[in-house]
Amino acid sequence: MSEFTSNKVYFVDEAGDTTIFNKKGRVIIGNEGVSRFFILGLLEIGDLNSLNMQLNSLRANLLSDPYFKGVPSMQPGNKKTALSFHAKDDLPEVRREVFNLLRNRDDFRFFAVVADKYSTLDYIRSRETQDWSYRYKQDEAYDFLVRRLFKERLHKAEEFRIMFAKRGSKERTKILKQQLEIARRRFRNASEDAPLIDVESGLSRNYPGLQAVDYFLWALQRLFERAEDRFLIPLWKHYKLVIDLNDYTNHKYGEYYNKKNPLTREKLEGRI
Repeated sequence: MSEFTSNKVYFVDEAGDTTIFNKKGRVIIGNEGVSRFFILGLLEIGDLNSLNMQLNSLRANLLSDPYFKGVPSMQPGNKKTALSFHAKDDLPEVRREVFNLLRNRDDFRFFAVVADKYSTLDYIRSRETQDWSYRYKQDEAYDFLVRRLFKERLHKAEEFRIMFAKRGSKERTKILKQQLEIARRRFRNASEDAPLIDVESGLSRNYPGLQAVDYFLWALQRLFERAEDRFLIPLWKHYKLVIDLNDYTNHKYGEYYNKKNPLTREKLEGRI
């Protein structure tokens, strides 16, 4: 059966950060508050209205539960769980409920690319030796992952609506659309009819789809940053493809994890 549809909706977010240097130019990868890996993820949702209702209902039930009375993250004024689910900020008890909700659905397709920032550093050093005027910009790393993540994701529908977690100004949203167009052209013949690509950015509290993709990313990040796979395992059936761009052990183009090649903690030994 073909995967082609008249339209698709994607939700995109990140895990980790693109920080490599501090203000003095020193490498701070892996330091406190700075990630070793940068991950970009895309979630395709079959029944968005159903997900919206489920997440909103779950949040309402949790907020009415006396067990959580007085918990800071559950207070609207703190702009955390009371407004939207966010794996990093949510209590473990809340996180478990969200994971159970996501695990029990069957209409998710999640894709991600993972970049090792030490490999990014090698690229930066190489560029600097070739061009003395070159200076690393954090958006550069983000835009590269956007192109890679969408390389094969913009050709099976007539229309795409892509919602990015808000980062920066409206100008950034325009740049992201440019990156998507580059990805599409590189994968398909530029002379072919191009699909309509509508790019937006928004806050997760307004888009439950962004809350869901955050959880998928957080589970993946815990494995790469902390060698902890207990969050990933329950959701793995929804992970259609995870590309570890800089693991060249078996292939020069990186390692592809999917249903046939599941991502496990054991496979990352020596890498994380």
